[in-house]
Amino acid sequence: MVRIAVNGARGKMGQRIIRLAKEDKDLEVVLGLEKTGHADIGRVIEGTKITDEFENLSECDCLIDFSSPFAIAEYIPYIVKLEKRAVIGTTGLDQIQQDKIKQASADTSIVLSPNMSVGVNLLFKLLKEASIILKGPACRAVEYTANIEEAHHVHKKDAPSGTAKKIAEILNEYQFSIKTEDIKAMREGEIIGDHNVTFDSDSDKIELNHKAKNRDIFAKGALLAAKWIMGKGNGLYSMDDVLFTC
Repeated sequence: MVRIAVNGARGKMGQRIIRLAKEDKDLEVVLGLEKTGHADIGRVIEGTKITDEFENLSECDCLIDFSSPFAIAEYIPYIVKLEKRAVIGTTGLDQIQQDKIKQASADTSIVLSPNMSVGVNLLFKLLKEASIILKGPACRAVEYTANIEEAHHVHKKDAPSGTAKKIAEILNEYQFSIKTEDIKAMREGEIIGDHNVTFDSDSDKIELNHKAKNRDIFAKGALLAAKWIMGKGNGLYSMDDVLFTC
């Protein structure tokens, strides 16, 4: 049984993670964390205690975080001090916040991913394979350019999305030279998350895309990561490690 705490517990993602975790016989939700001043602090909601005190992480085995980048500085010291594992799906992290996570991973095990979806991480893998071929000797006579488009709900704070930036990072490993400002980002309605990559040449067009139907795909990936990381040594892991390594 893996005991989990959820940071951002009263947000849309946090609530869904908690509900799905309670349906999993291998998981136990022991704590919900929210920012100081939140209206639900001190309440027990559907059996989960809501608190703003990170000292209470002593009750869990693994923290799952889908809150805000600013929370990193608050809980990372407790993760290290209390020797707890973490699964971080929060996006919009700056370099300082990423460095804090990397430093902490020397003393504990952390899964960090801009997208916890199994499907999106399969997309990442397919993009690597496509890039190897399209930039390889077999396609030397055909020049491909790559374009990235993404769409999310109007409430999403970062644009482009962390997933789109990760896609650009993957493509740039193979000399596609995509800048952040080249990514087309749309914020409309309640779109959960759509990502589309187009490889275009004078002769043809290849498209790879992923469309999230609901938030469950992200929550399920995070719960899978929380179970996977138990027993792993100190280090910074990705969903690629969770899904595609033995």
